[in-house]
Amino acid sequence: MQHTYGTHAVRADGGELCRMAVTDELARRRYEKLIDRLESMMRAALKPQFQGYHGQLILSGDDLAELGDLKDVRHAAREAGRRLGWKTTTRLVGDRLFVLDEREVPEEIERLAGDEAAAAIDRARQDSQRPRG
Repeated sequence: MQHTYGTHAVRADGGELCRMAVTDELARRRYEKLIDRLESMMRAALKPQFQGYHGQLILSGDDLAELGDLKDVRHAAREAGRRLGWKTTTRLVGDRLFVLDEREVPEEIERLAGDEAAAAIDRARQDSQRPRG
């Protein structure tokens, strides 16, 4: 006689779990590590002055190839975002995956982000007008 627990099959006499259960456990561990890695990358990409808002992570095609199956990476990124309190969305553009926090941003953070973006544009414009030599 055999009992089934989820995807695991255990003999009634307490025999070994089937091979599928071991594979499932390894897959679960790999997936948890993927979530942890993405969460760490997403946290590192945050700017402290934005108090956790305006989160984004851009994964290149090489990053995606290293991380694994696109479907798994997207799902893990959404889970990592939930851990960070994000309203996470993912968008594939060409071979890059954008992981974005789409929460509504408090007005003072939005103003600060706008000022920083404007300053970065001004710096880029000034740099492009300098003679190269």
